[in-house]
Amino acid sequence: MPDIIQLLPDNIANQIAAGEVIQRPASAVKELLENAVDAGATEIRLLIQDAGKSLIQVIDNGKGMSETDARMCFERHATSKIHQIEDLFRIRTMGFRGEALASIAAVAQVELKTKRAEDTTGTYIEVENSLVKRQEPVAANTGTSIAMKNLFFNIPARRNFLKTNASEMRHIVDEFIRVALSFPEIFFSLSANGQEMFHLEKGTLKQRIVQVLGNQYNARLVTVQEKTDYLNIYGFTGKPETAKKTRGDQYFFVNNRFIRSPYLNHAVMSAYQEMIAPDSFPLYVLFIDLDPAQVDINVHPTKQEIKFEDEKIVYAFVQAAVKHALAQFSVTPTLEFDLDPNIQQLDAINKPFTEDKQEAATTSPLFKNFSQKHQAHFIQPTNKSELKHWRDFYEGENNKNPASRIQHPEAGDQPSAAGSQGEKKFESLLDQLRKEEQPTGSITLHSPLTTHNPQARLELVISEQAPLSQLHNLYIVVPTNRGFILVHQQLAHERILYERFIAAATDKAMATQRSLFPVTLQLSAQDAVLMNELMSDLNQLGYLIEPFGNQAFVIQGTPADLEQGNEKMIIENLLEQFKHFSSDLKFSKREKLIRSLAWQQAIKPGTSLSDKEMRRLIDDLFQCRQPNVTAGGNPTYIEFKRDYLEQLFKR
Repeated sequence: MPDIIQLLPDNIANQIAAGEVIQRPASAVKELLENAVDAGATEIRLLIQDAGKSLIQVIDNGKGMSETDARMCFERHATSKIHQIEDLFRIRTMGFRGEALASIAAVAQVELKTKRAEDTTGTYIEVENSLVKRQEPVAANTGTSIAMKNLFFNIPARRNFLKTNASEMRHIVDEFIRVALSFPEIFFSLSANGQEMFHLEKGTLKQRIVQVLGNQYNARLVTVQEKTDYLNIYGFTGKPETAKKTRGDQYFFVNNRFIRSPYLNHAVMSAYQEMIAPDSFPLYVLFIDLDPAQVDINVHPTKQEIKFEDEKIVYAFVQAAVKHALAQFSVTPTLEFDLDPNIQQLDAINKPFTEDKQEAATTSPLFKNFSQKHQAHFIQPTNKSELKHWRDFYEGENNKNPASRIQHPEAGDQPSAAGSQGEKKFESLLDQLRKEEQPTGSITLHSPLTTHNPQARLELVISEQAPLSQLHNLYIVVPTNRGFILVHQQLAHERILYERFIAAATDKAMATQRSLFPVTLQLSAQDAVLMNELMSDLNQLGYLIEPFGNQAFVIQGTPADLEQGNEKMIIENLLEQFKHFSSDLKFSKREKLIRSLAWQQAIKPGTSLSDKEMRRLIDDLFQCRQPNVTAGGNPTYIEFKRDYLEQLFKR
């Protein structure tokens, strides 16, 4: 039998290795930007065509390469940063493995132009499928320009797995922002399809954060600065009012390298405890500098997952630094009171404080308790007869309204029949439940049982005459022939909207009501890319949105059944919800959008509903294909049967 084990050709081995490093265009952007930073560049420009599928080009003014280095940089494991194994534990540069350019050259057509300051001419190299096709001297500026064309041209299967242009562009923008935030002292620009998206001048870290995340954060950032013998922590966190209901802009950098760390994120969240709502997420851009020997960055090919030698001490330092910063800048919660205009009309304000009144005030026992020594705990003897007036006042008020008194049956009193409006509604509900016959003028609704048998069905008969009751402006009590159901108004509305949006997305588009006064929406670069991705689906769902210049959009119309006036807030919240909606679940873009819209537009807790609105909601709910649960699996209502209620009262 012949031998069957053989070495892979270099180009195939490089393509396999490239799969770990270059997963999508954004992966190449990250590697090329980090190489430019390591080259000592002070100006870095990123050019993108077709979301990186056609072109990714990075131009820098760094130190450039010699002719030999330019040829060697495309070889696997060719690096200038590692000479012995100990160097792995002293890494302070961004790239060091020598895999990036070799991986890029294995899956794209690459053109390199580079020149050192001391050289009269530069070097031009073309590489395709890991093979050098052309090399020649060329006139060039000091620095390096590397263009990566036709990504995955030689691996069609990998190219087919790429997402839409808008989706891939969002990933590119994310990588660009991470590198730009790490090095505010470097000028960065990003142009996509000939249009400049970012123009970030050199400046301070705060200036860079505001440039990238938006001017609204300029006065809402809190400085974090803690220096210890073990590590240094610096950066900015947002004031509590910047917290969002969904995970917002949160960045951790260790030795200027962006990392993902749920563990450290928990440290920051714990520092905000009791300052923001439990389901809110603060903004932060935090940098941790420590000895590279204390960190293992060689855990993952993307180098975004790292290990600390002592993660508990890092956690404690991060938590303490953020807490100290928030306390130092007095952004802990405070109570603020607005002056009531009626106070200005009180006698104490309007009438003069005469000498007689001053004398009467200073001779009072209350004044002496505060002004004389050893009076703080002194209790003035009280005439017990004075308490009688208070007893008479209290008992007299209660006697006027016997229903407000709480009496125990064992004391011989019977519970009062009178009560609040809510009690009357509940009594009416009980009367309805006592009736055995089916009420006249009723409607019959069929709904799947929320039991272990999904095939079983129950028949609910809801009277059109029996009153519906709203409880806590959150639940709707609906009498039925079997007892009653307790409907969660928000979750029920979510199910209604979800099925309505599903139908619109797959069949007939929803009707659009044009706005008399179109609203202009100015978005960040990331959100503008996301809006371009979602625009066609939003149009299908009744939103008429059109581009309006650089990162601006105009809301020309909204769904016909949606109340106008808060279009801007709805779209902004929708984008934020979409970006961070169940990232661990593999939903399609359209499914995420529909669920986000249903959540955004559903009736919120605390909304008071009229009887007509409640009935419309109940009718719409039981017209749904699956009325008993939301798309996320939460129950929309709970049924209370009559026999169960009787058992509660031991009847």
